[in-house]
Amino acid sequence: MQGDQPQEAAVEPASSGDAQGDGPKDASDMAPNISDADALKILLEMKMKKRQKKPSLPSTVTELATEEGSKVYVVGTAHFSDSSKRDVVKTIQEVQPDVVVVELCQYRVSMLKMDERTLLKEAKEINLEKLQQAIKQNGLMSGLMQMLLLKVSAHITEQLGMAPGGEFREAFKEAGKVPFCKFHLGDRPIPVTFKRAIAALSFWQKVKLAWGLCFLSDPISKDDVEKCKQKDLLEQMMAEMIGEFPDLHRTIVSERDIYLTYMLKQAARRTELPRASEAEPRRCVPSVVVGVVGMGHVPGIEKNWNTHLNIQEIMSVPPPSTASKILKFVIKTTVFGLVGYGCYRIGQRTVQFILSMPVAQSYLQKLADINPRQ
Repeated sequence: MQGDQPQEAAVEPASSGDAQGDGPKDASDMAPNISDADALKILLEMKMKKRQKKPSLPSTVTELATEEGSKVYVVGTAHFSDSSKRDVVKTIQEVQPDVVVVELCQYRVSMLKMDERTLLKEAKEINLEKLQQAIKQNGLMSGLMQMLLLKVSAHITEQLGMAPGGEFREAFKEAGKVPFCKFHLGDRPIPVTFKRAIAALSFWQKVKLAWGLCFLSDPISKDDVEKCKQKDLLEQMMAEMIGEFPDLHRTIVSERDIYLTYMLKQAARRTELPRASEAEPRRCVPSVVVGVVGMGHVPGIEKNWNTHLNIQEIMSVPPPSTASKILKFVIKTTVFGLVGYGCYRIGQRTVQFILSMPVAQSYLQKLADINPRQ
């Protein structure tokens, strides 16, 4: 993702013709001889009519504004919560946004296209193929860290029987029902986050963190999730484990707060109204934006909202440290050594098995009888 441009999802929302309310629902409901200009005008009128001037919003919504007059409604969610899904749906229906921004990057956009059952199965299954893909995409250390974090997510999924990211899928569906609504991915690319997180830790900190993630097994109930509406469950569990690693908290939470804030502000630029033809004059108006993010990011977004932000620094990936290079070499050497030893043992046993067969013993005996005669 380019740092200075919000990225629209790789999958398109459903047609805005699905919008509910007064007026025609799609092009087939309009008069067959209606002009493009009239059609656009009708759709805009439909949208403005449904947009509430004083929307009734859930308590999880934080309202922000830009200097240009644009409004941003940030919905703080718990990633495993039915209540959060309802909050997202209600907010989008009330404000009829021009842009919806979600806490996803292009590497996680696939969850928008999967149904709940498929996602539930995918989240529970962590196998060698996924590990290889993570290492290929992010490098050895970052890939291993990603798999450990996936293990945390899989643990919650297994405990609750609920796939993560339901609020993002609801946001995607609802955005498709709003005329001329764009859908943006607002999170920093996950490989950058993991590589910066790994680079922030010392060797022993990496070992200690991995140990904590490997042995996570505390039971979680749906009530626990709803109690965490003031702080996202997954991020709360991570915060408890990484509390002694401030640099890790900075890369996983604080830097992403900055990135999400930047992308929300980019989405909140004045929007150009649709035109039926190039001959029509351009008209720009303040935007209405809905952001869907984990509750744990909301305080950081509020804190950074009126600050001039430059995300170039938090998009850079530092080179691997000497300790990381040594660890990578040791892991590779160990893996190849185990594979080589396994092949040796298998080959040794195979030879012993073949030699123990009666046919082989008979053949060897014949050779032995021939040699003395020569």
